[in-house]
Amino acid sequence: MKKILIIIAAFFLTPTFPQDTISAVRKNFLSISADDFVGRDDFGFVYYIKDNVLFKEKDGKSMDYKNLGLGRIKRVDLQNPLKILIFYEDFNTVVTVDNQLNETQKINFSALDASPVITAAGTASQNRFWIYNSLTQQIGLFDYLKNTYLFIAPPVTGTIATYTSDFNYFQWIDADGKWYSCDLFGKVQSMGSVPQNDKLCFIGREGLIYAADAKLYFFSIKNDKKYYIENIDKSFQTFFFKDQILSIFTNRGITNYKITLP
Repeated sequence: MKKILIIIAAFFLTPTFPQDTISAVRKNFLSISADDFVGRDDFGFVYYIKDNVLFKEKDGKSMDYKNLGLGRIKRVDLQNPLKILIFYEDFNTVVTVDNQLNETQKINFSALDASPVITAAGTASQNRFWIYNSLTQQIGLFDYLKNTYLFIAPPVTGTIATYTSDFNYFQWIDADGKWYSCDLFGKVQSMGSVPQNDKLCFIGREGLIYAADAKLYFFSIKNDKKYYIENIDKSFQTFFFKDQILSIFTNRGITNYKITLP
């Protein structure tokens, strides 16, 4: 009996360590009616998609771009707010618009030599776009001034489940949860494995914010550690992170939270 009491006492006296957390501080809320939230640019404009139309909004003023003949908008790249990339995968086409959402260029990859089938596109540096040709499973760079492209890396093994890009890197996660990065010179680097998730948002090459079981976490690639993000709206549909602001999109609108990543 004495032994049992000692075991019970040891159980209750054993220290428990709280889960590593990041506390979110609510900043503001923007009411919008949208099908999908794209993100924010460096000038504070928010972008969203409604009925396959891209909207840009700030301080109650909005503008839009639509090209319904090209099918569904697959991706919008906001890295350069003066040259926004809109990817229409169904028609193998990239459209660029200026800061007033006026169309400035349309690239039909089916009309190019060898007709690459593009299933990923993003803005790169030096007048180029990142592209991924699903026929050859290769990552390349398209020069939109010369209308030429060059594949820079060996064929990708496996299936690209999700991807992102910036001026210097194209990153993707395959169907097995393996994270890879390719630079402008075609050097491919393994970044490790990511936790199981329902959806995610890349944070450069430092980590990612991901959803799992209706909760949000930050995963640090540096220390292979996850942090639970608390004090946010749990009814999120999508989310976006930029400049220490986490934007949560729900069926009511966008709530912005200030968070500090470890």
